[in-house]
Amino acid sequence: MAAMNTADLTRRLENLIRLGTVAEVDPDVARCRVQTGGLLTGWLPWLAERAGFDRTWNPPSTGEQCLLLSPSGDPATGIVLLGLYSTASPAPDDSLTRHRRTYRDGAVIEYDTESHTLRATLPDGGQADIVAPGGVTILGNVTITGLVTVTEDVIAAGISLVQHVHGGVMPGGATTGGPQ
Repeated sequence: MAAMNTADLTRRLENLIRLGTVAEVDPDVARCRVQTGGLLTGWLPWLAERAGFDRTWNPPSTGEQCLLLSPSGDPATGIVLLGLYSTASPAPDDSLTRHRRTYRDGAVIEYDTESHTLRATLPDGGQADIVAPGGVTILGNVTITGLVTVTEDVIAAGISLVQHVHGGVMPGGATTGGPQ
């Protein structure tokens, strides 16, 4: 039986779990390099929140603190806690400014900090339901393409679409003029 090398064993134990910071990020391959003490690792995968049928894209930031897990104490085989993509489940995006979640049916929810845009894209036949018993408030202009169906009433500038009346109109078969 070979004698145990104490220095090698100590080094491997110290490298099993190390705190570090993200030194560089390569979004094209979803890898990063970690600075931990005097060591700058090679390009290592980060652990994603999800990396299966449902995947997230939320790359680490340069300088972000991380945990380097190195099986057998070898940093060359390390994994950075944040997410682990694979060939079967690649990163759903390669933008450093966009946080994206991709679902198995093709739906995508993303927020882009560069364009300040929140977007939800659903597959054909998909629908979005907002159930808010307390109401929904939208600030800003709204553009709707398609049919709007309202089960009760629409009120614009205090005027009810259902209950408003037009003055100066004689009962009968005549119609009113256009809005003024």
